[in-house]
Amino acid sequence: MSDEFDSLDAIEKAAVEAAVNRCRRLAAQIERKLHNKRPVHFVDKLSLADFHASLERAAIVLRQQKRQTQDTTEALPPMHSRRTLPRTAHPAS
Repeated sequence: MSDEFDSLDAIEKAAVEAAVNRCRRLAAQIERKLHNKRPVHFVDKLSLADFHASLERAAIVLRQQKRQTQDTTEALPPMHSRRTLPRTAHPAS
């Protein structure tokens, strides 16, 4: 995963970092709220929905990056193209 992240351009890295930081903040907020509540079955639906949306956005960014990496890799010529094969000597005509 680290290599995939390192291969992103600055805008993609910023998007991934922002999504991850947003998820961390929301998780900390949910943890604080749950810690301060009495033991009751409680779910903050808005925070959970916001957390889910942030995770979805992070997944979209990572899928787009993966697709772009695959497209770039597929566009490269094969390692053994005709240009890299040794030329055979042709008899003089």
